[in-house]
Amino acid sequence: MSNAIHATINGLPVEVAKGATILDAARLVHVRIPTLCKHPDLDATAACGICIVQVKNNNKMLRACCTPIEDKMDILTETPEIVDVRRSVLELILSRHPNECLTCLRNRNCELQTLAADFGLSWSGLDNIVPNLPCDDSTHSIVLDPRKCISCGRCIQVCQQDQNVWALSFLNRGFETRIAAAGDIPLADSPCVRCGQCSAHCPTGAIVEYDESVKVWEKLADPDAFCVAQIAPAVRVAIGEAFGFPVGSNLTGKIYATLRRMGFKAVFDTNFGADLTIVEEATEFKSRLLDGKGVLPLITTCCPSWVDFMEKFHSDMIPHFSSCKSPHAMVGALSKTYYAEKQGIDPARIFVVSVMPCTSKKSEIIRGKEMSSSGYQDVDVSITTREFARMIKQSGIDFVTIPDEQSDHLLGMYTGAGTIFGATGGVMEAALRTAYFYITGKDAAKVEFEVTRGLKGVKEGSIEVAGKTIRIAVAHGLANVEQVLEKVRAAKAAGEETPYHFVEVMACPGGCVGGGGQPYGATNELRIKRAAGLYNEDHGDQLRCSHHNPYVKQLYDEFLGAPASHKAERLLHTDYHARPEYMR
Repeated sequence: MSNAIHATINGLPVEVAKGATILDAARLVHVRIPTLCKHPDLDATAACGICIVQVKNNNKMLRACCTPIEDKMDILTETPEIVDVRRSVLELILSRHPNECLTCLRNRNCELQTLAADFGLSWSGLDNIVPNLPCDDSTHSIVLDPRKCISCGRCIQVCQQDQNVWALSFLNRGFETRIAAAGDIPLADSPCVRCGQCSAHCPTGAIVEYDESVKVWEKLADPDAFCVAQIAPAVRVAIGEAFGFPVGSNLTGKIYATLRRMGFKAVFDTNFGADLTIVEEATEFKSRLLDGKGVLPLITTCCPSWVDFMEKFHSDMIPHFSSCKSPHAMVGALSKTYYAEKQGIDPARIFVVSVMPCTSKKSEIIRGKEMSSSGYQDVDVSITTREFARMIKQSGIDFVTIPDEQSDHLLGMYTGAGTIFGATGGVMEAALRTAYFYITGKDAAKVEFEVTRGLKGVKEGSIEVAGKTIRIAVAHGLANVEQVLEKVRAAKAAGEETPYHFVEVMACPGGCVGGGGQPYGATNELRIKRAAGLYNEDHGDQLRCSHHNPYVKQLYDEFLGAPASHKAERLLHTDYHARPEYMR
């Protein structure tokens, strides 16, 4: 290894590349150094002080997460002095932390709680000085409880640097430091786009999802309610993590069976809505590309946090946005129209629950009158994967052993294209499969478009369709969107041809598999495995293109008429509104 560093950790020789930290090196020799503020997605801040180590014959304490390892270092990580300092740091943190583990949503899944248990801290010898601060649940998507904040800075870093939203900040200094919306205003009035990445990266219960599971239980117990459930693509490859399954296990059949056992009268799949979205969106793309009806590039809109971000900060891009609703919103509208009509059910009785990887779906379902196109609120409640996992555990259902079941196919049958919606690039790949068919009248010989896959922040490429070169871009993580939009703006200002014809954007890193409502602990390694679970299902499916879904065809034949028809526009499409008060 060129520029290799040779050192020793607890007597174990280690070789690393120059620039590696002590924490990086320790992991290579299977030495565990505890951390609280460090997350694999984020730069080290050394805020907590838990990861201290010593160099032999030197009394100075070093923070392993941010200290580059040097050649011939002889590092100690577990001396009595180090352990005592770590215990003292934990006691200090616990003295300012409410003793509410039993009623906290992070109970048994809290990094602070785990470390306290590891160090045998059943009590702190310090006075309890928990600040008296109110919770902020104004977004109805995430809940901020500043009393439980340990000032690690993870949420601020992911909000400001990774997402470029800048909704959160530290206020005051010293012991008075607290987390809050920037400007100390309600989070709902801040630039927050409800993506939930702050909650996904928080090590404690300081930021969690807005839990609505009780509302779902109440409806399931109501004999007059006809409860309908749908599950998003990314949920099926993440829920298993809460029950000991390998990361990426696709547990679709178990989810269907569990929802029925819970009391849902019909079980649909958001993948059906994804197929429907593709048929509508590919129709829209063809109209813009060949007929000049609308501007290019066409930009996807199935991610509500991205829509929120665009309306607040990039409203000049509204003409480029697809008018398609997100897949779960489409299924919600059809549940209370098409399905209700087919089954002879009063739509007023139908209660639609979406199980999503996402916190921002909670605010999307109430964003405007277009989300009540059925004549009722189309989706009544959206719960996250984490909420669903807790509900399964409450239910007494043995999720591990329950046999697989099928969805109700009328709004539950889907193709492989619908499945890959859950990974970054999946929407683009699914759309290209159908757009190719709509433009040429035949399916592509190869339906995999590898250029859209992977975790690179911005993926660019082109494909040839009927003699036309279609240029595409895929961005995930909101901070990566800016460079794509700037290229579009620059070309427009110069009077040049658009750099892209089609753009996909997902707010969360990795797409929905890394959503803000997914199981805790997501890293790129986990996101890759979750995405692989979706791509594996797609690869094995007999039907891999949305326009081949027989129940989508039946829907158009019996109810909608045709893609982009007046009825389809009313039920399946939406519009967008600039919010200049947020412009930077």
